[in-house]
Amino acid sequence: MIIFRFELKNYMRTLWIWAISIIALLILFMAFFPVMAEDSQMMDKILENYPEELLKAFGMSEYVPMSTIPGYYAFLFAFVQLCMAVQSAYYGFNFLSVEERERTADFLFSKPVSRRRIFVEKYGAALMALLLTNIALWVGTYISIELFRGANTFEATHILILLASMPLFQLVFFSIGLIVTVFTRKIGSVISYAMGVAFGLYMLNAIRSIVGGKFLGILSPYYYFEPGYILSEGSLNFMWTLLAILIIGLATGIGYKRYVKRNIHAL
Repeated sequence: MIIFRFELKNYMRTLWIWAISIIALLILFMAFFPVMAEDSQMMDKILENYPEELLKAFGMSEYVPMSTIPGYYAFLFAFVQLCMAVQSAYYGFNFLSVEERERTADFLFSKPVSRRRIFVEKYGAALMALLLTNIALWVGTYISIELFRGANTFEATHILILLASMPLFQLVFFSIGLIVTVFTRKIGSVISYAMGVAFGLYMLNAIRSIVGGKFLGILSPYYYFEPGYILSEGSLNFMWTLLAILIIGLATGIGYKRYVKRNIHAL
């Protein structure tokens, strides 16, 4: 467990920044909700003039009015997903490339520990870091809603289902970073790769919302976990959830096999 503790300690150096940022984002955005809810009829009327595709691109749904807590949270959650995607992809790209980039692979592999154990413990540390960020999301959601909900009532079950979808969402982006890393000799700027994947796939889903169709949606994990759909239906889409699990499983399996046999260039 030494590797696990070492890796988790490294994650903790920046993890608290991610956690505080997520909580601050939730509180900042939810602070505007009372203004939205004060004149709900006017707000709904304004949104009626916007194209349905544009509303979906920003995580809003015609079935969940933005003047309600679930509707407004769907809009907010789209930005939270973007932040979580950047973090998860960053961890994925950094997962196996850090030894090559910092030239510590020779030192690590000279120790009496197998590559299989290294992979498992590093993977466990990454999962723990993502879980801790997820806990911050739950805490921030509760605090922000309770602070600004006022007298507005809502069905909490749908929001809980949306929050429960986040670990899968995180793991999909983590897996994308992982699978790219094992097939790439060396990754220089990890944050550039992570932001490119997170923002690129976000824009891809936004384009899909405008032009319609499901083909582009297959290429974007944002489509698998659309906040508007989950909050309006109160459930995850079975087909897209299954596809997300398949991506995670395949990426993890391939990453594991490639890492065990890979010729890592330390110098």
